[in-house]
Amino acid sequence: MPHHIPALSEEELEEGRRLFAGPCDFFFGAQTIEQLPPPERAEVAFAGRSNVGKSSIINALTGRRALARASSEPGRTKQLNFFDLGGRLSLVDMPGYGFAKASKAVKEDWQRTMFAYLRGRPNLARVILLIDGRVGLKTSDKEVCALLDKAAVVFQIVLTKCDALSPTVLTERVKEVEALAKSHAAAFPHIVATSSTTALGIAELRGIIAQFAEPAIGRP
Repeated sequence: MPHHIPALSEEELEEGRRLFAGPCDFFFGAQTIEQLPPPERAEVAFAGRSNVGKSSIINALTGRRALARASSEPGRTKQLNFFDLGGRLSLVDMPGYGFAKASKAVKEDWQRTMFAYLRGRPNLARVILLIDGRVGLKTSDKEVCALLDKAAVVFQIVLTKCDALSPTVLTERVKEVEALAKSHAAAFPHIVATSSTTALGIAELRGIIAQFAEPAIGRP
């Protein structure tokens, strides 16, 4: 296992497996801040550029093929989608950013809406910031890191599609992203390399996310 994945105990990995083996259902879609559901249980949000593989990662985590659906045209998904993970945690699929064809006004509107969500959501426990391992950091990724810093929301960078990289290239990509994380006060220092195709890093990511879930009923 790559050295950059934080060492989780067998108990933590098992807790992640248990959490994501349970039910996970879509329960709300919000296109504006005014439409957000009440801030009840803790939320873990997924952010990333269009085409980063966000839907694939959410589906891999939950073991479902079509829980989260990718838009046929990147940048078309404009709403925050909420998923109930067994009544213990909510997963939030944020609209993709960095879509090249979008107008400046559309991009600015995305930034305002997402910042309002990030800054004003009291139950938001962590943002998982997905970066395509094949292409590395883009300007839009760096801008979102700055936005997360400004919103004072802790975020963790997760590389996607890492099965397409050689070990040498993956190591260099991780170093690049680690340097970025160190330059942001809100960034969690550990980088997780994943692949929805080979399941690389999926068990570890489940274990990390499970730390924010409410205890299962009947268990301490």
